[in-house]
Amino acid sequence: MTDPRSDARSAVVRQGLSVAVATGLYGVSFGALSVTSGLSVWQTCVLSLLLFSGGSQFALIGVLGGGGTAGAAVAASSLLGVRNALYGLQLVPVMRPRGWRRAAVAQLTIDESTAVAVAQTEPPLRRLGFWVTGLGVYVGWNLMTLVGALAGNSLGDPQRFGLDAAASAAFVGLLWPRLKGREPVAIAVVGALVTTVLVPVIPQGLPVIAAAAVGSLVAWCWPQRRGGAPA
Repeated sequence: MTDPRSDARSAVVRQGLSVAVATGLYGVSFGALSVTSGLSVWQTCVLSLLLFSGGSQFALIGVLGGGGTAGAAVAASSLLGVRNALYGLQLVPVMRPRGWRRAAVAQLTIDESTAVAVAQTEPPLRRLGFWVTGLGVYVGWNLMTLVGALAGNSLGDPQRFGLDAAASAAFVGLLWPRLKGREPVAIAVVGALVTTVLVPVIPQGLPVIAAAAVGSLVAWCWPQRRGGAPA
């Protein structure tokens, strides 16, 4: 007779590893795009080791590759990193980090580790999902960053292979199963429209922040959340 708790832990480990493998693999796109944007191989690798936030990393090299200043690149990257602070607020009651674990939890708090953690029903499973996913993504992302950086110059223009869209496509794939109700679909549509309208007119990195703010407003005003009649 199988132990339900053991089965649940195994399921969480499989989920975390599958997300880690998928996310780590498209780290090659960041490595390739980074070196073609003007960063060296070692600069690219240090960026992944220390910053370790895909959206912020792509924003930074996107601004630099487009001819923007270092200050503008750091600003765009920092704005996108605000979401990780919000993730941290959500995870602190579950993770309860102490000592050196505080730094480790902060470093591994990303979209994927948070998504897997909050998808679980019990605190121990949430902690397990966070660590498996976070550590798995960190190792895979940094290894594939190195591979992409070394191969970047020989690949030529990464856009020929769709590497510039790989991260976005993978993140959409991660979020797609959560779009089961009217509210998340409405938020996704509004966010996409806001981003599309603002991309041509404001600096890189800001459209995503604006879309997040509008999406939060839509979620707050949703009838069922405000106690009104169901939509």
